[in-house]
Amino acid sequence: MSARRKYELKVRAERQRDTRRRIVEAAVELHGSVGPARTTVTEIARRAGVERPTVYRHFPDDAALFEACSSHWVERNPAPEVGLLAAIADPEERARVALTALYDYYDGAEEMLTNVTRDAPLLPELAAVAERRRGYVAELELLLAGGWPSPGSKARGAMVALALDFSTWKLLRGQGLGNGTAAASMARAVAAA
Repeated sequence: MSARRKYELKVRAERQRDTRRRIVEAAVELHGSVGPARTTVTEIARRAGVERPTVYRHFPDDAALFEACSSHWVERNPAPEVGLLAAIADPEERARVALTALYDYYDGAEEMLTNVTRDAPLLPELAAVAERRRGYVAELELLLAGGWPSPGSKARGAMVALALDFSTWKLLRGQGLGNGTAAASMARAVAAA
C-alpha cells in the first residue's frame, strides 16, 4: 500500500471518529436537556451537522447510541470513587463523606439524572445504563451499611437506601438544605437506625 493511500485511510478514520464524537455529544446534550425519550435522530443529526443515515451508520440501534452516550457522559461526570471511601474507619463519618460526595455529584448531574430516571421505564434500551447505576448504588449501600458497632438491621439498611436515593437528595434540597447539611443529617439518621 502506498504512503498516500495510508495517509488517506488515516484521514478518513479521523473524520469518522470526529463524526461519531459529534453525534454522541449531540445526543448527550439532548438527553440532558429534553431526555432520551424525547430525543429524535433528526435532531441529533441536525446538531451534529450530519444526515440521519450517518447517525444510523454509526449507531444502528438505540441501545448502541445509549451505550456510547452513557460512556461519554460518565467519563466527563464520574461518580464518587467507592474505594476511597472504604478507607474511612468511622461508619458515621464514612456515611457523611460518602453522602456529601454523592449529593455534590447529584447536584452537578441533576438534569441528566432526572431525565434518564424519568425515561428509563419508557425505553427498554436504557436497561443496561440503569443496571450499571443500580450496581454502583448497591456497592455504596454495602459500604455504608457495614462497620457499625451494632449488627446491621433492616432499619439501617432502609435508611442507607433512602439516603442514597436521588429523590431523597432532591427532597432535601427542596427543603433548603445544602449538600453538606443534608449529608450530615442523613448520616446521623443512618447511625440512629
